[in-house]
Amino acid sequence: MTTMKAVRIRSFGGPEVLELADVEKPTPKDEEVLIKVRAASVNPVDYKIRSGGYPVVKQDQLPKVLGRDVAGEIERCGSAVRDLKEGDTVYAMLDGGPGGYAEYVTVRADLVAPKPGQLDYRAAAAVPLAGLTAWQGLFDHGHLQAGQRVLIHGGAGGVGHLALQFAKARGATVATTVATQDVEFVRRLGADQVIDYTRQRFEDELQEVDLVLDLIAGETQERSWAVLKDGGTMISSLAQPSAAQARAHQAHAENFLAHPDRAELIEIGRLIDQGRVHPHVSAVFELKEAAAAQERLEHQHAQGKVVLQMG
Repeated sequence: MTTMKAVRIRSFGGPEVLELADVEKPTPKDEEVLIKVRAASVNPVDYKIRSGGYPVVKQDQLPKVLGRDVAGEIERCGSAVRDLKEGDTVYAMLDGGPGGYAEYVTVRADLVAPKPGQLDYRAAAAVPLAGLTAWQGLFDHGHLQAGQRVLIHGGAGGVGHLALQFAKARGATVATTVATQDVEFVRRLGADQVIDYTRQRFEDELQEVDLVLDLIAGETQERSWAVLKDGGTMISSLAQPSAAQARAHQAHAENFLAHPDRAELIEIGRLIDQGRVHPHVSAVFELKEAAAAQERLEHQHAQGKVVLQMG
């Protein structure tokens, strides 16, 4: 048996349940590719799964290698794969099966996109899950158009800092709520209006927005009805908005989970290579430091993304 290093959990709990282990190196099925992982990003869903707080993953599915997105090179292609080849540099959002905290991962070929040429592996690994969450929230669910006004809650985070840039590239006017230390960061990314939520109430600074992209939930989401115009849209990646409030505002409101999408990753990569979108990596850890990486994301204030690098 050929083995590889991977970080997995055998039980739910705190960061201490993450273990670096030798596991069997996977073999791609006919429709899959084997990626030599150069970097993988750390996302909130990872520590939610680890803690047992993500009901999609059950005890009987353990042990489980964590991680939902990667960047690397294709080492092998399955027999049915036609449009990818060994040596291609790629990035991908994984479909919830084998995780990316590993030296190798198998992925369905139709989920894999060319790595943006402008990015190194660490920055590329930061994009897929956060980028697709931002893209699908704004455009597939929020139907954001040029000339519209969008409020993005949490514009300095992994999803938010990409959503801000996608919305600007689409021609929207962007307002965002961030903490004091993030004000200049999101201004540099192109935000038109920055609201420091530690000092200002966004309801006092804004009105009549077309779309609220809620990446915070809780009372922030509930207070957002005050700034949404009648007939507007509220989209959350975390919690279903109030149906009663949606009716009162004649609004479209929904909660969604991002899904892998190769065509959208290609579109995102095009914007990156045009210099219109810049993913930000705030911290890089080695694979063996996955517990520290998760603690950083969960308990410290991270601008942009936290990433694991292999080797």
